[in-house]
Amino acid sequence: MPPKSFEVTSKLDADGAPLGELLEVSMGPHHPSTHGVFRMDVTLDGETVVKLKPVFGYLHRNHEKIGENISYLATMPYTDRLDYFCSMTNNWAYALTIEKLAGLQVPERAEYIRVIMAELTRLQNHTSLIGFFVQDMGALGTPLMYAFREREKILDLFEEVSGARLMCNYMRFGGVRVDVSDDWIARTKKIVADYGRFLDEFETFLNENEILLGRTQGVGVISKELTVNASISGPLLRAAGVNYDIRKVDKYGIYSRFEFKVPLGEHNDVYDRYMVRVLEMRESIKILNQSLVGIPAGPIMDPKAKLRGFRPKAGEVYGRIEAPKGELGFYVISDGSPNPYRYRIRPPSYINLTVLEDMCLGQKIADVIVILGSVDIVLGEVDR
Repeated sequence: MPPKSFEVTSKLDADGAPLGELLEVSMGPHHPSTHGVFRMDVTLDGETVVKLKPVFGYLHRNHEKIGENISYLATMPYTDRLDYFCSMTNNWAYALTIEKLAGLQVPERAEYIRVIMAELTRLQNHTSLIGFFVQDMGALGTPLMYAFREREKILDLFEEVSGARLMCNYMRFGGVRVDVSDDWIARTKKIVADYGRFLDEFETFLNENEILLGRTQGVGVISKELTVNASISGPLLRAAGVNYDIRKVDKYGIYSRFEFKVPLGEHNDVYDRYMVRVLEMRESIKILNQSLVGIPAGPIMDPKAKLRGFRPKAGEVYGRIEAPKGELGFYVISDGSPNPYRYRIRPPSYINLTVLEDMCLGQKIADVIVILGSVDIVLGEVDR
């Protein structure tokens, strides 16, 4: 049965006497700014939010159960469909998990390629997010088009090496599917070198824009304690001032070799979440410059890796990475058969969405879409 678009209920005082009326509004599931097939049931006192319930499940496609009924390798292209902005990092998180389970070693060159793909993914994800986020505020057209112009350059690189722009299916257990050419590396260096200038322009337009400041500063604030206790991760956690980045904590891949900082916020409002992402892109450029210069020659696959008849030993494992939206983890149980016995995903979009009501309580209805935009969700990852 479709949700009601709105409903009026009475607001009562402590003695049960009517004080006024509350308006219950169903935003979605096809609101143009909800970043997917997503619905919010919002209760309003005038224009002030007094209750908010996220409603999802419209995009559920049984990803985890499918993963338990097909081979380990056959699941790799399905990971592309989780956060479809971040195919490369989805691949890496899953590959890293199975490599821990099977005891595979990734060659040096493949490790460098993975870092390059992951940081390019972080650049295009954060750039797109800021474009959508500013559009949610009412700035139609220009900021999003600027963002997509830069994103296209990175997607062209992905397409050349993997054959696809969004669903790359590029990582493999023990390495990567295809090597990159010297010409590809040279063009990537050029794009990365120019990206700082683009960010300079983007920040000049946005950082001190009075509309952006008025719509974001002091809006959507939650406490550091709630942020930590709710298992929030990624830019949302660091905007609360928590110095936690899995690239630094776990040092997975070869991240320990690179010099980069972890940007932190102070107020945990929408503006801090915006600025943390801008600063993270600056750090991604530093990592890319180091990795593109230092990439060695050599093989791109562990010779012990088997693509056919792959049966990792019985056991259980959890692997995670710092994806652009936060901690992306895969939990897998193997019983020694060709398929996982249990396959479970820890998606950052879903976990980060759990504090949406806390961010919105006491805010105006016009701020709800802006707050949701600052969370950065993709429904393919929320619903799975």
